[in-house]
Amino acid sequence: MRTISTIALTLGVLLLGVALFIYSGRYDMGADAPHWPATQGLITALRDRSIAAHSAGLQPPDLQDAALISKGAGQYAAMCVGCHLAPGIANSEIRPGLYPRPPNLARVRIAPNVAFWTIKHGIKMSAMPAWGASHDDATIWSMVAFVQRLPDLDAAQYKQMVAAAPPDEDMDMGKGDAGHAH
Repeated sequence: MRTISTIALTLGVLLLGVALFIYSGRYDMGADAPHWPATQGLITALRDRSIAAHSAGLQPPDLQDAALISKGAGQYAAMCVGCHLAPGIANSEIRPGLYPRPPNLARVRIAPNVAFWTIKHGIKMSAMPAWGASHDDATIWSMVAFVQRLPDLDAAQYKQMVAAAPPDEDMDMGKGDAGHAH
């Protein structure tokens, strides 16, 4: 019985300490102040494991489809380039103020299922929005198809693909999740 009381008292003191720390406001939530290493490690592990678990069963369509890639080029240029950059674009006005810093998708490849889930659902406590609220799955897969090609493009190829992209006619603003597959 004494052991249970000791454990309960210890947990109570720890919870009180955490509550006092939170109430004190000492942790700097500013986007211009990096997390403590332990906090960053915890958030990164939580994010990566969550995305891996939720995206594991996703099966992409043919990501080599030229029409799909072309549609994705226009979507990327309209919604993504400010944060994730593009060939020939080294920085943007918004990017330096983002924390965590989004990946430069012109230089890295993200697994298709991970890219789809992230684009559709966004990432909490980052600047990554949930594009699934305004775009259907087919459009999101088009962005994934384009993002898979992006690291292989130079600036001229990128500009040419964006210029040739079809207009954005897939917005379903106001429809909520109607028509979205979950």
